[in-house]
Amino acid sequence: MSDRVIVFRVDRRSGTAVYAQLVRQVQQAVRTGRLAPGDRLPTAREVAERAGINPNTVLRAYRDLEVAGLVEPRQGSGTFVRAGLARPAADLDGLRAELAEWFERARTAGLEPADIHALIADVGESHANA
Repeated sequence: MSDRVIVFRVDRRSGTAVYAQLVRQVQQAVRTGRLAPGDRLPTAREVAERAGINPNTVLRAYRDLEVAGLVEPRQGSGTFVRAGLARPAADLDGLRAELAEWFERARTAGLEPADIHALIADVGESHANA
């Protein structure tokens, strides 16, 4: 077990349900190695207080993750990452560093974070369907 922590970010303007945003963030954190099997998720109360959301919303996200087999609740201990998602055999640290450099170039060129995310999504969709 490690001391890795996930900090949830809620975008109320996204049109995506808050619980679904939390599920996706855990999935992405596991997929990219920011969370690993054995890591403890913050309590529903902690997430609710930090993100300004209802604890039941967090509990729904955690239940969805449990049903998917990604996390497991342990009575009196919390909710823990149970399994990893299939990860490519790529150099994720190297790719992350390259992406961080690209992101900084995009910001320097005047793009706002929302523009950058839209560009990444657009490129990702066009390559996923190719």
